[in-house]
Amino acid sequence: MREGVVGGGTLPLTLPWGARAPAQKALRWRSVKLTSARQWWCFSEMKYIKCFISEIPWNYSWYYSAMSLVESQSEDRQSEEQVRYLQANSRELNSTFGYPNNTIKTSRYSVFNFLPLNLFEQFQRLANAYFLILLFLQLIPQISSLAWYTTVIPLMVVLSITAVKDAIDDVKRHQNDNHVNNRSVLVVMNGRIKEDKWMNIQVGDIIKLKNNQPVTADVLLLSSSEPYGLTYIETAELDGETNLKVKQSISVTSNLEDNLGLLSSFDGPDTKLMQNCGKSTFKRTHMDHLLNVLVLWIFLFLGGMCFILAIGHGIWENKKGYYFQDFLPWEEYVSSSVVSAILTFWSYFIILNTMVPISLYVSVEIIRLGNSCYINWDRKMYYAPKNTPAQARTTTLNEELGQVKYVFSDKTGTLTQNIMIFNKCSINGIIYGYGYDKNGQRVEVSEETEKVDFSYNKLADPKFSFYDNTLVEAMKKGDHWVHLFFLSLSLCHTVMSEEKVEGKLVYQAQSPDEGALVTAARNFGFVFRSRTSETIMVVEMGETKVYQLLAILDFSNVRKRMSVIVRTPEDRVMLFCKGADTILCQLLHPSCRSLRDVTMEHLDDFAFEGLRTLMVAYREVDNAFYQAWSKKHSEACLSLENREDKISDVYREMEKDLMLLGATAIEDKLQDGVPETITTLNKAKIKIWVLTGDKQETAVNIAYACNIFEEEMDGIFIVEGKNDETVRQELRLARKKMKPESLLESDPVNTYLNTKPQMPFRIPEEVPNGNYGLIINGYSLAYALEGNLELELLRTVCMCKGVICCRMTPLQKAQVVELMKRYKEVVTLAIGDGANDVSMIKAAHIGVGITGQEGMQAMLNSDYAISQFCYLQRLLLVHGRWSYNRMCKFLSYFFYKNFAFTLMHFWYAFFSGFSAQTVYDTWFITFYNLVYTSLPVLSLSLFDQDVNETWSLRFPELYDPGQHNLYFNKKEFVKCLVRGIYSSFVLFFIPMKTIHNSVHSDGKEISDYQSFSLLVQTALLCVVTVQIALDTTYWTLISHIFTWGSLGFYFCILFLLYSDGLCLMFPNVFQFLGVARNTLNLPQMWLIIILSVVLCILPVIGYRFLKPLFWPADVDKIMNRIHLWTRHPLLPPTQTKLRHTRPRRSAYAFSHKQGFGALITSGKTMKDKVFKKNSFSFKK
Repeated sequence: MREGVVGGGTLPLTLPWGARAPAQKALRWRSVKLTSARQWWCFSEMKYIKCFISEIPWNYSWYYSAMSLVESQSEDRQSEEQVRYLQANSRELNSTFGYPNNTIKTSRYSVFNFLPLNLFEQFQRLANAYFLILLFLQLIPQISSLAWYTTVIPLMVVLSITAVKDAIDDVKRHQNDNHVNNRSVLVVMNGRIKEDKWMNIQVGDIIKLKNNQPVTADVLLLSSSEPYGLTYIETAELDGETNLKVKQSISVTSNLEDNLGLLSSFDGPDTKLMQNCGKSTFKRTHMDHLLNVLVLWIFLFLGGMCFILAIGHGIWENKKGYYFQDFLPWEEYVSSSVVSAILTFWSYFIILNTMVPISLYVSVEIIRLGNSCYINWDRKMYYAPKNTPAQARTTTLNEELGQVKYVFSDKTGTLTQNIMIFNKCSINGIIYGYGYDKNGQRVEVSEETEKVDFSYNKLADPKFSFYDNTLVEAMKKGDHWVHLFFLSLSLCHTVMSEEKVEGKLVYQAQSPDEGALVTAARNFGFVFRSRTSETIMVVEMGETKVYQLLAILDFSNVRKRMSVIVRTPEDRVMLFCKGADTILCQLLHPSCRSLRDVTMEHLDDFAFEGLRTLMVAYREVDNAFYQAWSKKHSEACLSLENREDKISDVYREMEKDLMLLGATAIEDKLQDGVPETITTLNKAKIKIWVLTGDKQETAVNIAYACNIFEEEMDGIFIVEGKNDETVRQELRLARKKMKPESLLESDPVNTYLNTKPQMPFRIPEEVPNGNYGLIINGYSLAYALEGNLELELLRTVCMCKGVICCRMTPLQKAQVVELMKRYKEVVTLAIGDGANDVSMIKAAHIGVGITGQEGMQAMLNSDYAISQFCYLQRLLLVHGRWSYNRMCKFLSYFFYKNFAFTLMHFWYAFFSGFSAQTVYDTWFITFYNLVYTSLPVLSLSLFDQDVNETWSLRFPELYDPGQHNLYFNKKEFVKCLVRGIYSSFVLFFIPMKTIHNSVHSDGKEISDYQSFSLLVQTALLCVVTVQIALDTTYWTLISHIFTWGSLGFYFCILFLLYSDGLCLMFPNVFQFLGVARNTLNLPQMWLIIILSVVLCILPVIGYRFLKPLFWPADVDKIMNRIHLWTRHPLLPPTQTKLRHTRPRRSAYAFSHKQGFGALITSGKTMKDKVFKKNSFSFKK
């Protein structure tokens, strides 16, 4: 690539002039890399526009208006026009229209709004809002039963930790924005070219780009240093595609002096990329939403308890307290028992606030941070070739990774490497490409297999690898058919060649397929050297030959083939054609029947290996026939009516009676481990959908290679309707085959939908009668996403095992994800590598970006970043499942221990005159959640594993409970509440009844308040410690230290706080003088503690023992197998290579859109100096 000039946009002219496209439907490309043009000039900020130029003075100041039409998805909608006026290179005039500058902003906060905005987001958590209200209540002395700082300090710690984490994340976004905004660019200002920053580019600026320079706005290409006004764009950062896109300048500006030419027309937030990226939203997990609901439940439960206790207080004061005022006088502000009851209500509201302690959210943040660090530290997700580890870019979604049901994946750069390799070929009935040993026996190609030596060819590509020497020997022997085969590949293409250094060729191809074929021909001795609009230079086995290019019969998705007509140096007119075997077989001469049959068998063999195939044929054309045909061709090209049809008819006249040469097989190289990963995820009941902008044939081929589609499927449906009624019929026919009863009125889902439930409502899962796949293109999807069809679409695709959506716009990708989120109670994950995947990544519950050479846009907008798709199974099945299990265990245990702790106050109220007195020592209340029970639950939540990573990957079925949220839900919460009520009842009444009227051996009573308080809190701590020991399945040294060490630390602190020294020094603070020493030396006290522990834990042990025996779940059965195999290890299963059971071929894509053969042969905009330069090189 050479240089180019741009005018400040992102990617110019993604559609032909005058074409219409929806403003939100196609990607406005940012950070596109210019890859071929010495100078490339353009205006910044081009949308899909129609350009009207009134004058072109040489000071580059002209007016034009850009008109973009919002394309309707339905015929009933009317188009809306938006006219944009600007004057090129006139900032003063353009500023009057209020166009935004080119500064991009992906960050959420600024220095000024961080504090209020972050606090607003944090107080959306009901618990935070609850503690804020609680703080205000504690400031009222009449009802405050606890000091205000007991709530302020924990709340500030929680808000600060979360704020710091959010600030660090946003600083990284600011750094990325600054990096992009401060890139330098050459811009025309006051008649001179000056260097400026991209963020200062404005609408109407004329800018100049050089080779390999990113384009950071939407631009209109004015001129280029390349012939024909062409420029080659690499869009890897946007869509992961490394093949080049060709753009051509408009003819009226293509010959500007000094090759000046790019006009900025859409900048900053108006660019297609920024419009399609979607808003940065604060993602919260399903667990967060559930916690909000549970906090509301707890709040209502707490209010109910406080109401009961307040009524009890009122009754007690009315019947007893009123007459007891000589000993317990009422406060001055208490005028009656009703007023006292109201005040007591709020006092109990403060005392019982530990039903939802603030430490819950501190612990949740710590657990999430720890599990995020495990992801960052996982060396098995470290990709050494690129030196990129996995990254948890957010710490709030870890447990969501263990609940994913649907994965929406991009194709190019995500599933594939987008690297095409010439793997095998069949020439004149002989197959080439297999590896052979020294004895001539066919062997599997591996890294140890000896490669073909191409040292005889000085122009060979050193990166090209081939393993069959017989093909090289045939070339050297001068095999006529082999030479003709590779001559065809070296001529029949639209590749552009660049030779900066003598003998160092660089090919610029519209698709990697074409590049692979031309490179193969180059290595075997037929080197495509250069081309003009009329000639092609090929070096044939060291001899340079120039072929006259007569015509290019370009590729289209309908024709599925392309041809070139050349005149050889021997003055013979030859046609060379390559294309899909399904098409070329119909165009062959009858004499090729036997060769065709042999070649078709070879194609079947290639298809078994998942290779992309095409046929190659030729025809020698009579000169007189060509002359007559050329006139017809010219007339068809100049026709004003039905031009495309007439050109196709003329092409068919030429492309017939072809002689078959052979076939090629190209490997569309998948990323390592992709098929195995998808197979594993399918076993975990995770459905994979591929959302791609590629054409259908390419996407389906990859789907088979990745095991998304399987040959054993009961059926694959194709939805390609051109209107809403056709799409509806196709969807219903598919649903009729998968589940016929789903079309009946009596179907439960139909019955539910007929009731017209209010939004939001959820559609239940429907089970099909087999395994099916579905393919739908973007055009049909536009109708299917309409309001009256979206439920039909959703019900149909959700019954399919695999879904391929092709030819999609970035917005449609996000719409599909949003549709799933709107009607299904599932967790979605989107994974991609390009900027056109950003909207999908942001829309999904979890966004995963692929890092690597394809760009950073997806990664920078993702929640998690990995380098290879195969790491996704480890991210979900290991880290995700562990995180989910740990979080569920944590929440269950946390709620249980706090219910048991708090509800003791409720029972004690009936024995304390409902006086809002606490049952525990104040220091125990302070340290219970902060010290005594914090470390054990953290060790459980950070280190626990039900099974190790090996078993997690070997049995993906263990992932199922997370998808249905079986381990912590509303039902499990109620169980925790019931257990907490039961434990609190036992822990209060067992000590109460056992020490009632009890005495020491010396006759002194031991049933005092302080002894009872110590006994109850010690029994409680022993019970919750044994409970967490039962919950722990993976013991480490840290687990033992944290669990048993916390209990031991309690006794150490107990004797310290109740020691004579502290109590005598601070009698108002430490009031339990000698209680620990006097109480814990009594054997009956330890007996009471042991009895309480046994009665609390015995039901739990019984339930856990009986449940797997009488009500086993699928996970229980798998765990039994794992335990059995752990005791009796089995040999690891042998890996077998999956093969297709029947032939399936896919012709490769010549390009993703209409080829540009017409541009090559036209020569209309070719610059004289370039033409002369190229002509000189040919003469030389």
